[in-house]
Amino acid sequence: MTLLPNLPQNTALLELLREQGVAQVHGAYAYEGWELHTHPDLVERLEDLAPRWPVLATFGIPVLGAKGIAAVVAWGMGMLLVRLPEAPTEPLEPAGPCPPLTDPGQGWYSVCPWQSELPSAESKRLLSALVQHALSYAASLSEDDSIDWQGRPVQAPDTHSGKAKGRRPSKHKGGRGRRR
Repeated sequence: MTLLPNLPQNTALLELLREQGVAQVHGAYAYEGWELHTHPDLVERLEDLAPRWPVLATFGIPVLGAKGIAAVVAWGMGMLLVRLPEAPTEPLEPAGPCPPLTDPGQGWYSVCPWQSELPSAESKRLLSALVQHALSYAASLSEDDSIDWQGRPVQAPDTHSGKAKGRRPSKHKGGRGRRR
């Protein structure tokens, strides 16, 4: 089972992940009912880059999504796929391609999640910012206005006009209270 919704914006990713997915309920490499296709260290790295963000187990691959749209995918040992409107401009080392997602014009870019050429703190800062940008961009691709970008229900503004219910009269006499 996948928690990533079957939306048109996710079709190419879901087809690719479904193709390679292997159902596996028990065992050292079981991940939410599927064989894990991501190194556990990379799963931990993804969680570290987006703390408090739910990781969606999708055919054995951890995915971050916003408003149901996939934004970041942790794959194998050394690949983060990020969905962006354009290639990352940060000085980040790219990872290998992941066709067809990383083909030109598809909106997915592959970066190395470890960035060994950068100091650890700088690497984490840049990658965290990139992940947040990807999440914001993915949310912008959604047509669902009933949930916020993290997938929480949006409360409709109160459209009731007239007197406010439950309003208590002012305790102050004179100056600012209601005159009788």
